[in-house]
Amino acid sequence: MAAVLTAISLTACSSDAGAGTEGDALAGDYEGEELNILLNASHEGAGEWLSEEFEAETGAQVNVTTVPYDEIASQLTLDQQSGANTYDVSAPWYVSLGDLADDGSIQPLTEYVESTPEIDVEDFIPSIWEPYALVGEEIYGLPFDGDIHALFYNEAILERNGFDEPPATWDEYAEQVRTITENESADGVYGAAVFGEQSPLILGASFANRLAGFGGDFLDEEGQPQINSSEAVASLEALEDIWDDALPTPAETDFGAGNSAWFAGNVAFIENWTDLGVRSQDPESGSEVADVWGVTYLPRTEAGESPRASLVAGFSWVVAGNTERTDLANQFITWASTAEVNAALLTALPPTGIDPNRITSLEDEQYGTDFPELQNVNASTLDGALAWPTGTNATEAAQVLTDEIAAHLAGQGDSAQATLDTVQSEWERLLVD
Repeated sequence: MAAVLTAISLTACSSDAGAGTEGDALAGDYEGEELNILLNASHEGAGEWLSEEFEAETGAQVNVTTVPYDEIASQLTLDQQSGANTYDVSAPWYVSLGDLADDGSIQPLTEYVESTPEIDVEDFIPSIWEPYALVGEEIYGLPFDGDIHALFYNEAILERNGFDEPPATWDEYAEQVRTITENESADGVYGAAVFGEQSPLILGASFANRLAGFGGDFLDEEGQPQINSSEAVASLEALEDIWDDALPTPAETDFGAGNSAWFAGNVAFIENWTDLGVRSQDPESGSEVADVWGVTYLPRTEAGESPRASLVAGFSWVVAGNTERTDLANQFITWASTAEVNAALLTALPPTGIDPNRITSLEDEQYGTDFPELQNVNASTLDGALAWPTGTNATEAAQVLTDEIAAHLAGQGDSAQATLDTVQSEWERLLVD
């Protein structure tokens, strides 16, 4: 890691916001200055790593505040609209970029990015760049955490239940989960931990995984909602199929509860961010699944179909709308989004929770040596990954979908089709009208 950090250059940065330089002498330019950053709690380790390295590089002190992942956008908006203006930089869920831009909580970055070729936009994974960076034609963010889900499995549990390999299709997945739960739930072992807490980044992610696997999309080619398509209905029905066989109770299973069951060896499967593999192998994480875990692509409709990633979470660097430290903030997000930093964060210990966002960091030699399986599944981001809608009201639209899915899985309402017809009507109001 030290070698990687030595190679990291801030030559993209300059003392004037929006202008690149050819020099490499930034260290000490910001001695005594401070930068306040707002991150979600799961990025606490990454925040510590980044603050230490950026201060060593520039002399600037970086103060990191963390909040729950579903509160980061609202906290940033409150800070900016109240006039407190505490934060200079943040990394919210990419879906919230449109709303944050609309209310002035973040700054447009188009001019800065276009005048700073060292940012190397072409190196960002294409399917990640557009949703993580753009609101319409304007750039508002730089990708930070790639954040796709893959299917992790406990090899020992599969083996003792007669399964030679993980499922390739959603039907096979449901069958294996059901069998394992029937065989081992009396001993506290279940087929899967299913993220079902009523949050777009949790239950919404579980639905999005299936929508990607069934070949569906949130929007059609003209950008119109199609959330009640046959693929979306199949996705909700597939989630319902596994609900009763999952770790009890799925409606209360969030990131922490699901991971705890996985690390304890109490579930055979978990759909999770790919950095889970780093934590699973880390001896300091208290993991009991080291050396017995595997990872594969999300299931598909039919065996043999090309794998497809779901950009279930994903976070972007943004500059706060009212910061008086725009120059330093630009320097930081430029550096923090480099391929070198991203690659170092992928394998850093203690784990940082960061996934690939660039082609070169995805192909990083150290990442491939340490975690070849993770590198392989992350390659599914390169083409056709499923992204949530972005733009104005996208955050509310994601919550509407999540609330209706939660109600359906709780036994309220009618069929999966009727549930998604309701969502379709609301999405047309929010995203079209």
